[in-house]
Amino acid sequence: MNPDYDVFVIGGGINGCGIARDAAGRGYAVGLCEMNDLASGTSSWSTKLIHGGLRYLEFFEFRLVREALKERELLWRSAPHIIWPLRFILPHHEGLRPAWLLRVGLFLYDHIGGRDELPATRSLLLDSNEVGKPLKKQFRRAFEYSDCWVNDARLVVLNARDAADRGAKIMTRTRCVGLEQNEGLWHIQLQEKDMPGPRTVTARMIVNAAGPWVDRVLNVQSPGRRQQVRLVQGSHIVVKKLFNHDRAYIFQNADDRIIFAIPYENDFTLIGTTDRDYEGDLGEVKISQEEIDYLCRAASEYFEKPVTQDQIVWTYSGVRPLFDDGASKAQEATRDYVIRLAPVKSATNGKNTNKKEKINTKEARLLNIFGGKLTTYRRLAEEALENIEKVLGSKGPAWTHDAVLPGGDFPATGYEEQVRLTMSRYPFLSEPLCRRLVRAYGTRVATLLGNAASVEDLGQQFGGDEASGTTLAAAEVSYLMKHEWARVADDVLWRRSKLGLSITGIQCDELERFMSDQAVR
Repeated sequence: MNPDYDVFVIGGGINGCGIARDAAGRGYAVGLCEMNDLASGTSSWSTKLIHGGLRYLEFFEFRLVREALKERELLWRSAPHIIWPLRFILPHHEGLRPAWLLRVGLFLYDHIGGRDELPATRSLLLDSNEVGKPLKKQFRRAFEYSDCWVNDARLVVLNARDAADRGAKIMTRTRCVGLEQNEGLWHIQLQEKDMPGPRTVTARMIVNAAGPWVDRVLNVQSPGRRQQVRLVQGSHIVVKKLFNHDRAYIFQNADDRIIFAIPYENDFTLIGTTDRDYEGDLGEVKISQEEIDYLCRAASEYFEKPVTQDQIVWTYSGVRPLFDDGASKAQEATRDYVIRLAPVKSATNGKNTNKKEKINTKEARLLNIFGGKLTTYRRLAEEALENIEKVLGSKGPAWTHDAVLPGGDFPATGYEEQVRLTMSRYPFLSEPLCRRLVRAYGTRVATLLGNAASVEDLGQQFGGDEASGTTLAAAEVSYLMKHEWARVADDVLWRRSKLGLSITGIQCDELERFMSDQAVR
């Protein structure tokens, strides 16, 4: 029997889409199902950073930090429209880590992973620098270092788009409801939303990249398995802009945790994140009052003007599926990824045919992905493919190291030139709108706008602010529905973009009706 797929991926977050992209690019027949929208779970609720993780050095996670730092500029070059450099200000707090320790940590951060284009760390006197103006006067010295910002949900979608362009079948709103192994193949029951009953596809191998739901997928195959994931909730608040410069802040706290305060969507400041174990319903994750109080209090420890709850315009929370390494505190649990090639049950007697400590890779057909972070998703995918090749054999070489994501085929430092070129081709665009479109779609703006010669050619407008470039037109919505799997208004407003911060409830309802009409045509 010929299977439908060589590799079937369960989970449409960054790890699942990254693995699907890499596998499809090597020549495997790939399918992917996601029970909701792409990036609707952990991957869209991050702090939006491509970074090494400065604080992980304190937990001696040198391998993770080194690998992440090596990926930083590589990912920037692969997607310069959605990833760009960001400088971070780390004020020295007299009562916390000593200055010499911060210098040592930042020296390691600058050198253990390689750094070509990003500027090095430097020391600052806050009373003579604009970045010191928003801070309390007690903070006199700081360090400035480099990392990168990323549009996290778009990173996921662009990996899915590239996977599909290379032959993968991406199925959103499609839940895996049953798994059965028979005669060397997986029979996977899929339930698509709003469809009357499940359908079955077959695959030679399954990749379980379900994020916080990874154990649930394992329980579909083997009910009663021991839980292997530690669920850690991270929450963020968004407030009106707290400062006018383009740098971000990293603040140390007395509890040994850190938070960031980051310029966000031009008019806002993003503050986060928290770290606490989570045991509730994964479909009902939301910020707690305790977390709101914590973030406001931690930020107010540094900013001259206190951050208060009434300033909050939006909050979001996500659950990180960390591998359970037995750490006593949530913030100490490893952020490294763990990939496990598991044995399967015999089709004849239902017993495990392999001893756990000696897995026969020729019989193993299930690859489980635990943990991970945005920055290391590409390397995680490469390692996953190494395991896939053990089972299925090699089809093609590793290729993602020098590849660009859709729309990212311009130089890493070429964003301004890309804006200029787009403005010259579409002079009717306002500069703020052009900048937003290039930031989201890169060179694929031309596919979105086509032969449009006026704003009217873009169709119905769904609100937003013209001065800040946050207007949304039917042409963009149609592009997202056709090319990026958007189905409902939230897909467009909160994952493909953050235009939900600028759209009213009435305008959102109009968008929902428009998308519903488009979907049935």
